[in-house]
Formats: sequence, structure tokens, C-alpha cells
Amino acid sequence: MADVFSQIYLHIVFSPKRREALIHPSWEERLYKYITGVVQNRGNKMLAIGGMPDHIHLFIGLKPAENVSDLVKEIKNQTNTFINGEGLCPHKFDWQNGYGIFSHSRSQLTTVCQYILNQKVHHQKKTFQAEFLKMCEDFGIEIGKKQFFDWVGE
Repeated sequence: MADVFSQIYLHIVFSPKRREALIHPSWEERLYKYITGVVQNRGNKMLAIGGMPDHIHLFIGLKPAENVSDLVKEIKNQTNTFINGEGLCPHKFDWQNGYGIFSHSRSQLTTVCQYILNQKVHHQKKTFQAEFLKMCEDFGIEIGKKQFFDWVGE
């Protein structure tokens, strides 16, 4: 059988239910390491991970045989079990059903990694909702009647 040569870079964004700010800085690094383990155990490569208390960004080098929806589902399921099992969050933790996914070229690796790693600085000027809607616009994703997230206060 011939080898497979691929270069698939995906930027994945998702949020806790109701986009609540539940990811506490005291345990976010543990969460990031746990998610990295899930991604790598499936044969993918974590390029960058970062976020805010109300959302998370993953930048992944995806193996070609991977099903993205299965990967995101596994990340969410395993981290729910981890967060709740370790008692990291004072409330029952759960992720929202939806997520955003954006593909990037190799030439964008450094820019996307820096963007994800600098989320805390970035969000001093822009809300997550504004950020996400701008990403959709930049990628030509027509929002229409799709509901990506339950926005707090709406």
C-alpha cells in the first residue's frame, strides 16, 4: 500500500455550555495538557492551544484518516469527565454542542499559533462573539440561521 502524504491544519473553537466563563486560570493548563493528550493519542499533532474562561482554541495538524467531528466529540466527552471527575469546576461542566472549524495553510502556521497563544491579550479589545463572527466572515462562512453558540444574555 502506498504511503499517504498530507498537510491538514485545522483551527477548532468551542465553548462551555451557555458560553459561561467556567475555565478557571488555576486549572486551564491542566485542561490544555489533557486535551493535548487526547489529540496526540489519536495520532494528531497539537500545534497550539489557548483560550479564555469562556472558550478554547485548538490548532491541530490532522492525520488524514481522522474524522474531525469524532475528534471534537472525544475531546469534549473526555474533558467533561476529567473536569467533573477532578472537581475542577464548582458547577457541572459541559461543552456546547456546536463548534467552529477553520482550515489554514502552512504559510499561516506561525500567525495562527501566535493568535491562539495570545488570546488573553487579544480579548482585552474584542469579545469572543465579535471574534467568532469575524472569523466566520473572513472565511466566507455564511451564518444565516445557523446557531453556533448560545450567547450569554441572549
